[in-house]
Amino acid sequence: MDFNYAHNDTSRPERPSRTGCVNKLTVAGEAVQNIRRSAFARSIPVSSDETLQFICMQAAAVGAKNILEVGTAVGASGIALLQTCPSARLTTIEKNEELFGEAVQNFQSAGLSSRVTALCGDAAEVMSTLGGGYDFIFLDGPKVQYVKWLPRLKELLARGGLLAADDVLLYGWVNGEEQPPKKRRMLVEHVREYLNAVTSDDGLITYIADVGDGIALSVKK
Repeated sequence: MDFNYAHNDTSRPERPSRTGCVNKLTVAGEAVQNIRRSAFARSIPVSSDETLQFICMQAAAVGAKNILEVGTAVGASGIALLQTCPSARLTTIEKNEELFGEAVQNFQSAGLSSRVTALCGDAAEVMSTLGGGYDFIFLDGPKVQYVKWLPRLKELLARGGLLAADDVLLYGWVNGEEQPPKKRRMLVEHVREYLNAVTSDDGLITYIADVGDGIALSVKK
């Protein structure tokens, strides 16, 4: 299966963060864990324990009611976010039709379909049709597109809303902990462009968290 993700090598561990050894996953029930175990077994990219715990905690902290997820995969993170934020609705976008179909089934099995708008298609095209007002956005799609999507993501984000961009340190390649393979150097430059853009944007307050493979947290002023 071709997932069209630049960061989909689940055979190797994520870069070890300073907090991974002490942070435990408490937000995901058995249903989510089963979905994740199945995904990991098939090398489908889903959030690590630490990352999933962290994004759910951030969504709860902002009292998320209107969540946008870019990169549904099989729905594990979306389900965990909805279970953590019981008053929230989720709009989630996935380009891969096979993953999208599996995610829709997983939302149904979890009894959450009524709170989910699942959209299959190119994220840029789909986002151009959305109305905005999202108080939490989880960005976990193709990393090379992050900086291209940023202007639209800012439009979709409500004032005081939080944009969480996953995998922004990419195995330590982005911050120089490890040397990236030649075929990934352009990807690394695109991620660095995104980080430069969000950290220099006067309309955002941004912090790069040492969680999993790195999460950029940006609050819209």
